Amino acid sequence: MADHRPELFAEDFIFLEAPHWQDGRLWVSDVFDHSVYALDVQGGRRKVCHVPHRPSGLGFLPDGTPIVVSSKNRKLMRIDGETLVEHADLSNLATGDVNDFVVDRHGRIYVGNFGYDYDAGEPRALTELHRIERDGTVSVAASGLEFPNGAAIINDGTTLVVAETWAGRLTAFDIDADGHLGRRRVFADLGERHPDGLCGDAEGAIWVGCFNTGEFLRVLEGGVVTDTIAFEGRGVSCTLGGEGGRQLFCTVYRGSIEELVAGRRHGAVFALPVAVPGTDPVRA
Repeated sequence: MADHRPELFAEDFIFLEAPHWQDGRLWVSDVFDHSVYALDVQGGRRKVCHVPHRPSGLGFLPDGTPIVVSSKNRKLMRIDGETLVEHADLSNLATGDVNDFVVDRHGRIYVGNFGYDYDAGEPRALTELHRIERDGTVSVAASGLEFPNGAAIINDGTTLVVAETWAGRLTAFDIDADGHLGRRRVFADLGERHPDGLCGDAEGAIWVGCFNTGEFLRVLEGGVVTDTIAFEGRGVSCTLGGEGGRQLFCTVYRGSIEELVAGRRHGAVFALPVAVPGTDPVRA
């Protein structure tokens, strides 16, 4: 099993979710700074927009339009310059704050939610993964999920993998021609680890951040771990990008939960070269 030593790419953030490489820049949501940033290849940042209800999931439609989750009011927003325009409203459907998502080659979005009011201390509850069509129509894609979090589409657009954080597992679905999910199965059981954000590579493996252990793992279907990256703190999310898609970007929180709650700026991005390039589900 390979071990890696990543290099610091950028720091002085609060909590970075949903990194995504697009057109030579790394886009990230700083959840508690209420901001979306785009980072150049040297790690220099540009603030793209302000998201008052907490940005979370971040991605791009096939035409390059950026989409960001507005978590607390349970909406997805298109980013038009510095302006947010409503793309889909899940406020009457999602049972918790809207979270991470993935976009398929047709522009369908698969998005999860917490399933309960985490901030109010409600008990954990199962929830749904929703599918959003290009016109904003929302339907249930899958039910009975335990905190569906990061998601990726692999295997030439035929398989969706989602992290069920509290269950400690990655769950896979087949995607049919109409975007329906079927043949649900365990992609990998991660035991006591809490998987958060993730991405897929060209060999159908998943890179995933483990929030409670500070690790990033490369996992094959069936659960074999081929690579491990260890950080002090929390492993949040990751994406493959850079030249040829051969650079892994990891977002981490290098502090305690108490420091995170206090808004201490211990969020950072690390980068390292990898052997297997990434896949772009939008163009798969």
